Amino acid sequence: MQPATNLKQKKLNIALVGYGKMGKAIEEIAVQRGHTIVLKIDINTMDQFTKENLRQCDVAIEFTSPHSAVENIITCLHAGVPVVSGSTGWLQRWSEVKEVCDQQHGALLYASNYSVGVNIFFEVNKRLAQLMNPHTEYEVTMTEIHHTEKKDAPSGTAITLAEQILENIGRKKEWVNEQTIAPAELAIISKRIDPAPGTHIVKYSSAVDDIEIIHTAHNRKGFATGAVLAAEFLQDKKGIFSMKDVLGF
Repeated sequence: MQPATNLKQKKLNIALVGYGKMGKAIEEIAVQRGHTIVLKIDINTMDQFTKENLRQCDVAIEFTSPHSAVENIITCLHAGVPVVSGSTGWLQRWSEVKEVCDQQHGALLYASNYSVGVNIFFEVNKRLAQLMNPHTEYEVTMTEIHHTEKKDAPSGTAITLAEQILENIGRKKEWVNEQTIAPAELAIISKRIDPAPGTHIVKYSSAVDDIEIIHTAHNRKGFATGAVLAAEFLQDKKGIFSMKDVLGF
């Protein structure tokens, strides 16, 4: 599959559902790439979040919070507008959102993290876990560090990394968001420290050495750029997609 970065894109009319720090970062990248932001929805402009206004848009990019994401996504799908969602902490309702997308013949692209670098990191994490699986002398742990405004813990990115490890390390059966000595549990330690945009560490430790892989975001630009690439990719498509589709992995 050809990556979105190599595709000739039409100029999009974009709805930003969520206009906080991430929404503003997405706006900056989208405008640089020649797109137009025609709708900006936040807590003060919810009266503008209507089907009529959404239908003026080619795509919606949704970055809100766990308690509002599902309703926001469903509103966009009912309006017939493709949705790029980066909100985390709501995947317990994934089947509900998928059903609406299917019923509406809509398009949805969800990722726990839109950074190109993080999505490469995901692939490295999977491969490392496969290589480490036979080596039971190594204990694997995870740490994730975010700013204090981050509402969910562990982060969606950390959960994605943990699930990849569980799929590939046979002795690990579940992740827990605390220190643990249980052999079948994978510990994720969450720290909230300003102004950290996001750091994720996967560490394999043995009596003789340690192996670590680390991704550290310096700012929100990488996340914002990936979200705009995803919006460009989603044009004229139906179905459910991920950043693997966007990047051609």
